[in-house]
Amino acid sequence: MTFRDRMDAGRQLAKRLSSYANRSDVIVLGIPRGGVTVAYEVARALNAPLDVLLSRKLGVPGQEELAFGAIAVGDGRYLDQRVIQATGISEQEIARVTAEVTKTLQQRALLYRGNRPPLQVTGKTVILVDDGIATGASVYAAIQALRQMKPASLVLAVPVAPASTYTWLKSEVDELICVYAPERFYAVGQFYDVFSQVEDEEVQDLLELAARLAAPKSSTTESGSIGNPDEISIDLDDVQLKGILNIPDDPKGIVLFVHGSGSSRHSSRNLYVARTLQAHGIATLLFDLLTSEEELYDRANAEFRFDIDLLTKRLIGVTQWVTRHPIAQRLAIGYFGASTGAAAALAAAGRLPSLIVAIVSRGGRPDLAGSALTTVRAPVLLIVGGKDEMVIGLNRQAFHRLTGQDKQLIIVPAATHLFEEAGALEKVAQLAADWFSRSFLARESGKEPTAGLGSPSIR
Repeated sequence: MTFRDRMDAGRQLAKRLSSYANRSDVIVLGIPRGGVTVAYEVARALNAPLDVLLSRKLGVPGQEELAFGAIAVGDGRYLDQRVIQATGISEQEIARVTAEVTKTLQQRALLYRGNRPPLQVTGKTVILVDDGIATGASVYAAIQALRQMKPASLVLAVPVAPASTYTWLKSEVDELICVYAPERFYAVGQFYDVFSQVEDEEVQDLLELAARLAAPKSSTTESGSIGNPDEISIDLDDVQLKGILNIPDDPKGIVLFVHGSGSSRHSSRNLYVARTLQAHGIATLLFDLLTSEEELYDRANAEFRFDIDLLTKRLIGVTQWVTRHPIAQRLAIGYFGASTGAAAALAAAGRLPSLIVAIVSRGGRPDLAGSALTTVRAPVLLIVGGKDEMVIGLNRQAFHRLTGQDKQLIIVPAATHLFEEAGALEKVAQLAADWFSRSFLARESGKEPTAGLGSPSIR
């Protein structure tokens, strides 16, 4: 038996879990990374909230492959006293290793969840999902750590596991659901037609999408009015988009965030940058370029995220909506684009030269803007991670095609595409805040941007 991919495996697994559907006491936890893709399909079918179980084994110093226990984010810790006694690990060593692993897990939690709090496990029926189990050693440690968090019931659900592992783990949980448990087993990947590596960005996007679908719908009294201090609905000619509007006191201007690669207004990285801009007195609008239905289709086909014409049309529509908003209509406007959203930001700015005051791209694909690059007149800042070599090359090409005089390409040393290294995203946020602040000030004073704002340079 084989599964087409992890989504297919999740749907088949969900059928075996139908008795847990529509229950308020049920939560689904996916084990990163591949398990989250499977867990998303399970949570969606069961109408249950989704989160990640972030756990890691505690390795014996000098013999790190030998685990003396495990911890899970949320105060779950399991210690194997037999291993501790056999290896003679001291209390100080246990505390040191635990602290180091805890710090790592907290960083992963911030990466995956952003500012969303973890789901509460205590007293809940927890369905723990992975994309498959081989030896079972890692998931056993995770189960023991999760038990310390006192769930009411623990269900382990996987598409495939060897028969021997199935028999062993069945006694460790309240229920074990497994679609296929063969006697002959070599690796989890042999039971999938497609078993490509899952990236951190996909985990983030799935968690964001799950949170969005689970969130209660806010009401609006009229097109584009604010249902609560943050949530808004934006009615365009052919679609309604959701957004988060934040306007501080006496704002310098407003920045519209243009997400890319299937992301949404709940992007943890863009939310972080938005908070930094707000602290500098800049209003922000994070909005979804796609509807929920379009996002689901795009996740499977990756079609809309590269449709720059569609993304540009949506961005122009939202920009025009901002110019009519009673609070934001008089504010200078900037764009913050990420991934393919950066191309849409540049294309829209080229078509709205009198409206757009500044543009910042984070790890973007400005090259996809094509000939529109020659029409951009607003100051442009391109920010790329120093280890993101392919994207650096594409940004260099786009930089030289930009005909405006106020442009910069800044490469953040040692940063990867998602800027997840310590201090990298903070650097991006500060660069963006400075760029927008100077641009808005120049517009307010009626002056042209100065060389300090960025004469053409690469650094």
